[in-house]
Amino acid sequence: MRRFSLLLALSFLAACAPPPAGTGAGAPAGTVFPFDWEFRGLDPIGTGTQGMVATTDVRATRVGVDILEAGGNAVDAAIAVGFALAVVYPSAGNIGGGGFAVVRLADGETASLDFREMAPMLATPQRFLDEEGRPTDASVLGHLAAGVPGTVAGLWELHQRYGSLSWEELIAPAIELAENGFVVTQALHDGLAARQTRFAEFETTQQIFYPGGEAPRVGSTFQQPQLGETLRLIAAEGKSAFYHGAIADMIVDEMRRSGGLITHEDLRRYTAKWRDPIIFEYRGYTIASMPPSSSGGITIAETLNILEGYNLRELGFNSPEAIHLIAEAFRRAFADRNYYLGDPDYIEMPVERLISDEYAAELRAGISRSRASPSEQFNRVPVLQEGSHTTHYSIVDGQGSAVALTYTINSGYGSGVVVARAGFFLNNEMDDFAMRAGYANQYGLIQGEANLVAPGRRMLSAMTPSIVVAPEGELRMVVGSPGGPRIITAVAQTIINVIDFEMDVRSAVDAPRIHHQLLPDAIMVERNGIDERTRSVLEGFGHTIMSRRGYWADVQLIIREPDGTLYGASDPRSSNSRAIGY
Repeated sequence: MRRFSLLLALSFLAACAPPPAGTGAGAPAGTVFPFDWEFRGLDPIGTGTQGMVATTDVRATRVGVDILEAGGNAVDAAIAVGFALAVVYPSAGNIGGGGFAVVRLADGETASLDFREMAPMLATPQRFLDEEGRPTDASVLGHLAAGVPGTVAGLWELHQRYGSLSWEELIAPAIELAENGFVVTQALHDGLAARQTRFAEFETTQQIFYPGGEAPRVGSTFQQPQLGETLRLIAAEGKSAFYHGAIADMIVDEMRRSGGLITHEDLRRYTAKWRDPIIFEYRGYTIASMPPSSSGGITIAETLNILEGYNLRELGFNSPEAIHLIAEAFRRAFADRNYYLGDPDYIEMPVERLISDEYAAELRAGISRSRASPSEQFNRVPVLQEGSHTTHYSIVDGQGSAVALTYTINSGYGSGVVVARAGFFLNNEMDDFAMRAGYANQYGLIQGEANLVAPGRRMLSAMTPSIVVAPEGELRMVVGSPGGPRIITAVAQTIINVIDFEMDVRSAVDAPRIHHQLLPDAIMVERNGIDERTRSVLEGFGHTIMSRRGYWADVQLIIREPDGTLYGASDPRSSNSRAIGY
């Protein structure tokens, strides 16, 4: 591979130049951001005609571009990026977690792959409850928190069906980054430093990620030889190394040492599953997104179907009236999400009704244009107690094939457990189950019995990798984000920004976001995301406004224009995100 070649360096500089007018140089006419909003369209965008990669880490983005330039397709690049992020972005990039992918080929074939983690066969709710029946932190920190990983099986399955370059070639850049090392960023240092005390009990984690007793210094070179050897095994033996071979032995040994639940049988029985994507229309555009065990596709379909009955463009971006309607749509969609959705291999769900226009019309009829609806009106999960780390990347190749892939280990650095001798973090996805109906998880989601933990089940996710096709049948957008339940609302608003408010790629990603997930019964807004007049009007409607100290989500967006030009934007809310095209 021509890693960091002169040609790539030159293309990188060209692709990261300030955006020209009309393609990302700021909000279009009629779009007004608050005067003190931090993100003003000044971050670079990617441009190109032959391919585009947008990820949360510029080093992984470069790996994806290298693969495309070497003749690989969008799926090849997605596999290489997934393994590269497992090295350079250990807070969420992973081989110890799981996720989802939506693929659309240039000929229109569309598919979705579920490689979500599964509960071990020994998992029961009682293992995560105290003597009084209340959830403990065992689903968040430590060995009990880990579900059976799906990432390696998922990337392998993508390669078996759509890959064109060799499996070994796609993992080679990640091996190089692990063994030769990479320069430590401020974000990596800060993330690890903030968790050092929390992870103090995990010896292997301390040895690898806190060399010399502290987080790696900014500007130092961080090498991961154990992870490099693990990746070499996967490159040589495929997924069998992870689920049947030496790596499986390491995972099970780690579980046995510290009371974890994953067994050899759990690893042997794990499979990634192709499922029919959720496909619906919004204002003439066709959107393909993830079905359960992700809740993302159904929830954004229900949200956008409700909103299609309103002229958001006429109301104006970030107007109190538009925010009110969007929040009301989110409120209703999350009520159904929390009650109905779970693992499709275990429960029946009224999917067709939930994403139907008729059902959206019923819900829309109950929305007042000037009065907030109380959440208890929709909640069907008795509230017993009220109370993220994921990454997404978007890729388009020169033929017009596209991949939207979101994967995760849940919290930042997952369970905190690094598998001894293997060098990677295990997830803490067990917390995405409802350990007991009516109790909030770490994201404040209060879910029902459809998502109760049970042996072999896949926990419900909010991941929402999505592909949007224009009315003429051509690819228009590839989009997704991390952010727990805020994934759903961030992706929906990005789509709205492009379709309803005609924003360019940079403005659509930069724009302020809101969030409503039914409970708590409040509209969450980013810092300086709305002005005082808007807040006052919304409070007059009866909304509670919760202002966050910072920002959320990390949207990776690619827009394809009718002439084939690609524009990519990575979220400025993440310090090292970058889209590169050529």
